[in-house]
Amino acid sequence: MWRMARPRKPLLSRDRIVEAAGALVDAEGLEAVSTRRLAAALGVSGPSLYNHFRTKDEILDAVADAVSSRVDLSMFEGVGAGGDAGSGGGGGDGGGQDWRGALQAWAHSYRDALADHPNIVPVLARGPGRRPAGLRVADAVFGAMTAAGWPAAHATRIGALMRYFILGSAVGSFARGFVDDRAAYDPADYPHLGQAHLLAERQREVDEGAFETGLEALLDGLALQYETLRRGERPA
Repeated sequence: MWRMARPRKPLLSRDRIVEAAGALVDAEGLEAVSTRRLAAALGVSGPSLYNHFRTKDEILDAVADAVSSRVDLSMFEGVGAGGDAGSGGGGGDGGGQDWRGALQAWAHSYRDALADHPNIVPVLARGPGRRPAGLRVADAVFGAMTAAGWPAAHATRIGALMRYFILGSAVGSFARGFVDDRAAYDPADYPHLGQAHLLAERQREVDEGAFETGLEALLDGLALQYETLRRGERPA
């Protein structure tokens, strides 16, 4: 009886393609992804990729969805009306989480998932499209906000607002945008940037502090709107 020889290399799969494409995106950016580069990295012929993906955009969508799948959504389970939006702790009907605490925890999880993959952010910024993990994120946020008592229109805006903020924070570093050269900030031209040359070496402190400050301000503003809505008033 004849036996088929085992392939010398692992069989090509969607997961292997996505992994290789993700590594290229991380290392060199979106433009580095091509059929030729991926085929070379995987040790296969270019046309074989089309058995799994029709286009480069489909591959990039799959890479983006792989990142979205790492975002924790468990904090939205049990969110319901009645939670103390100002405390950030537990509450709500049946002992569920409050919506503010859930958004805060989700924002951190989302940002952490993007931390090592900033080059894929432009793809994520297009919206979830048909990506399953991206749609699960949108569904979880919208469902939790409406369960907490937010009107559907407001819940939609909250999901959009949070994505703008989180994705924006992942695009680049504010602190690294300033060069480590005191001479670049002549006080005659920039009288208020005398310490700007120190920002780059304090990147983590500056960028994480900015994220925390912005997130708290955003959630404080939403909490005020929430209380206005609960009183039956129209938010400004």
